[in-house]
Amino acid sequence: MYTTQIIAALICAFVLSAVFTWIEIPVLKKKQMGQNIREEGPQSHKSKAGTPSMGGIALIGGACVSAAAVSLAAGVFDIRLAVMIIVTVAFGLVGFIDDFRKVIKKQNEGLTAREKMAFQLVISAAVAVYAYFRNEAMVYIPFADTYADFGILYIPFIMFAVVAMTNAVNLTDGLDGLAAGCTALSSLFLALLAGMFTYGNVACFAAAISGGCLGFLVFNRNPAKVFMGDTGSLALGGALVIAAVSMRMELFLLIAGLTYVIEALSVIIQVVSFQTTGKRVFRMSPIHHHFELGGMNEKRVVIMFWGFTAVCCMLGLLTLGF
Repeated sequence: MYTTQIIAALICAFVLSAVFTWIEIPVLKKKQMGQNIREEGPQSHKSKAGTPSMGGIALIGGACVSAAAVSLAAGVFDIRLAVMIIVTVAFGLVGFIDDFRKVIKKQNEGLTAREKMAFQLVISAAVAVYAYFRNEAMVYIPFADTYADFGILYIPFIMFAVVAMTNAVNLTDGLDGLAAGCTALSSLFLALLAGMFTYGNVACFAAAISGGCLGFLVFNRNPAKVFMGDTGSLALGGALVIAAVSMRMELFLLIAGLTYVIEALSVIIQVVSFQTTGKRVFRMSPIHHHFELGGMNEKRVVIMFWGFTAVCCMLGLLTLGF
């Protein structure tokens, strides 16, 4: 079950992430790397303007260092873990470039949609080709307790999964502590899943991501002293999907990561509805803003989403007979 390694990676990442974030916040303030708030966003968020962003550097740094250290100590560090760290950092770099442009321009522009998608497609294609030869195009099917051979369709399937998850987590990062809390739960689920299926390297990595998110939450919970920015959210999305891909457990993200799926779908539904009928389905999308504009306190919205994610993770475990 790799229980010791999971606990060690989680605690180590929690401590490093919290310490790195504590160190990073005054640096970000000194460099005036504050968050720019979207004009079309909720008016209540205007007060958050100037809050240090790009805190994802500390989060991902703490998680990756912990994953590498604990896996080395446990003797489970291999090419699979190295790839997971590389993919996470690669998506973090895309987010960093986006955040850096926003901070320098003092606008909410950053990378264009085309540029961001191009970077994501390149990384996702590399992940898909690697996984195709590593996993032999096999995907575990929840409930059925069997593996399905996707054949050559495995490559576009993985590319879609990678791009979809990274952007879905990015969309979820809209309230204090929302993305960090949900990802802490989802990645802990993946760590337990990895332990059950004896993927020691994935267990260390996923537990470290969970601990990193919890350490970051010390400063990111409402009222947030720092935001993770795209640097953090894109990296976390990449981390979740590469961990699942490394175990051939991609479909479990639809269960444990249902929160992200709903957030992304709410945006798609809103855009399609407005463009076709001129009407909005939600008060504002992503859907967490819908509840916020409905009068629900931001803290309550975040706790509700955390609770929903926890339930989804428990359902995921139940499919395995826990």
